[in-house]
Amino acid sequence: MTRHARNCTAGAVYTYHEKKKDAASSGFGTSSRRLGKDSVKSFDCCSLTLQPCHNPVITKDGYLFDKEAILTYIITKKKDHTRKMKEYERQLKQDEEEQNEKLNAENKKKLDKFISTEKNIISTKVANPADEIPSTSGAISNVSLGKRKELPSFWVPSQTPAAKIARIEKPDGKIYCPISNKPLKAKDLIDVKFTLVKDASDKKSLIAKENRYMCAVTHDILNNSVPCAVLKTTGDVVTMECVEKLIKKDMIHPLSNEKLEESDIIPLERGGTGFAITNDNLQAKEERPALQC
Repeated sequence: MTRHARNCTAGAVYTYHEKKKDAASSGFGTSSRRLGKDSVKSFDCCSLTLQPCHNPVITKDGYLFDKEAILTYIITKKKDHTRKMKEYERQLKQDEEEQNEKLNAENKKKLDKFISTEKNIISTKVANPADEIPSTSGAISNVSLGKRKELPSFWVPSQTPAAKIARIEKPDGKIYCPISNKPLKAKDLIDVKFTLVKDASDKKSLIAKENRYMCAVTHDILNNSVPCAVLKTTGDVVTMECVEKLIKKDMIHPLSNEKLEESDIIPLERGGTGFAITNDNLQAKEERPALQC
């Protein structure tokens, strides 16, 4: 009989529990673990730098950026477009030059052929027809008139076919948002104004605080689990609950009493990086070699 204990090694059967335990300790098999909050971008972090925004701006699609980061991105894309456009114009100029050279070469070839044909027309009088010798001056050699260059001399390095340069398509002048991939302009960026949580007892720095901002109207604490919206006219951040229960009744800004439209309420995209998004089951699997017994 086998001995029943935690370190039993006398069993004839390699149980599933033992296999799973050995796989976890040896690095084999599939390991599943739930991701923590550090894997999700905070609602007040830049979508490019993934760091808290010092000067936050938002696009009309609700993506938050640090103003310095997004303007640097736009300037870089504009420089890249200018460089590609110069390459495209250089290609067009080169195509035009090649077309002119080809046209000139065809005209020269026709002229040479005409001159050669005129020279080969020779009228000679022979005294004795029996002494007439067939003339070969009318025959055109395969290597005359520059046809030597047209022969398939593939063994000569200078005659080998050259690889054609890839064609450059005309670059798109639009700049697209790095997250939504929709057209983006610097003038469309909207300044965002977060309302700081006023807590005199909390001496931590702004980045170290867990509760940094609150709703500008209801003073509810903002975090990734609270849907938020930005009021376009002033840039204030409020909760969606405040929008549904207070603002949408009269469509008037609670702080400035301005008339609002539906487009003035921009839902703030929360969390989510290229790795995970908010409100989903954040679970990652790492495939490892299976341990065979």
